[in-house]
Amino acid sequence: MAASPKVFAPGFAESMKQEAEQLLLDVVEAVNEAPDGRWIEGSEEQVRDRMAEFRKRVFEAALQARVDAAEAASPPSADGRNRSRHAPHGDQTEAG
Repeated sequence: MAASPKVFAPGFAESMKQEAEQLLLDVVEAVNEAPDGRWIEGSEEQVRDRMAEFRKRVFEAALQARVDAAEAASPPSADGRNRSRHAPHGDQTEAG
């Protein structure tokens, strides 16, 4: 069995760049908005939650990119059965 196609890492990184930059801005904003004398306590939970959301979105996007690469590399079957399970049912047509 041949290995599954891989995701082009530089392209993936580029696709996530804007979201990563926004994450960094959000982290600094949370720290800057924390009250004096409570910088860690006043920002840590917000930063942790934002990082967890970002980590989840990045992982999901990477997995989806790998699925998309594998599907793109698969030759279409005559009956269209290799279509993504994520495609809406209305998009699938019977070969006739």
